[in-house]
Amino acid sequence: MDFIQTVFTSFVALIPVTLAQSLILAFVVLGIMIPFRTLNFPDLTSEGAFPLGGCVCGVLLASGASPLTALAVALIAGFLAGCCTAFIHLRFRIHTLLAGILMMTMLYSINLRIMGKSNLSVFGAPTVFDWAPFVQPGFPFAKIIVAGLIGAVIFILLNMFFKTEKGTAIRAVGANPDMAEAQGINVWVATIGGVGLASAFSATSGALMVQSQGFADVNMGLGILINGLAALMIGEAIVGKQTVLRQLAAPFVGAVVYYQLVSFCLAAGMPPPDLKLATGLFVLAMLALPSLKRSRGPAQARETIRE
Repeated sequence: MDFIQTVFTSFVALIPVTLAQSLILAFVVLGIMIPFRTLNFPDLTSEGAFPLGGCVCGVLLASGASPLTALAVALIAGFLAGCCTAFIHLRFRIHTLLAGILMMTMLYSINLRIMGKSNLSVFGAPTVFDWAPFVQPGFPFAKIIVAGLIGAVIFILLNMFFKTEKGTAIRAVGANPDMAEAQGINVWVATIGGVGLASAFSATSGALMVQSQGFADVNMGLGILINGLAALMIGEAIVGKQTVLRQLAAPFVGAVVYYQLVSFCLAAGMPPPDLKLATGLFVLAMLALPSLKRSRGPAQARETIRE
């Protein structure tokens, strides 16, 4: 009983911190969802775009730039990285996963060049979280308010965009590129723009994370892709993916739930090194579950016929 009470107390104490972190990392999950679901473009650029945005933001903050400027430049840098991945795939006919791996590998060296070293401290620099109303800057509630407001604005704008002609064109390319091209849609523009947009969100998440934690590191994106996939699987299991609204809501819902589960595991005493193994097994289970259900159906039908 004492153990349960201790775990519960620790978990409740961590909720504000993990909620703030999950709202920031929800943008990475969004950057993973758009290529995978909307464009049918499996992509690994997010794992490189996330630290790219963080490194760009860290250097600009260290040089005295405003946090909003640092955030905007990081977004542009991420957009360009995603455009390069899509261009490599389209121009040289390289598989999307390999193109993403190539870009992710090159971005590691680029991030080192940007910062000039492997990590950079920006502790004490102004951040967008200092602008949160009615709360003291630096506390988790300030980060929750600012990250939540940014997420809400992006959610509304994306929902409106994907219902426009250009947004519908991107969705059409993801559904059937040959048919979309036959209808006069420029597949190159839609693919490059969509993947660039996704990487822009990943870079924005990295920039927000640097402003939140006070330092940038070239290895800060290590494992972020598998965490994002896990969050996306959870979100889709909860809200579904049948409509545009649900597809956009899944990253935010999944990120919040996933990082609360991680927080609960840590509060229960799970060693931090085991979290990667647990995350990988969870993603494997979520991906394998639909195929297991489909394979079970014919087996049950055969058993019924024999009876």
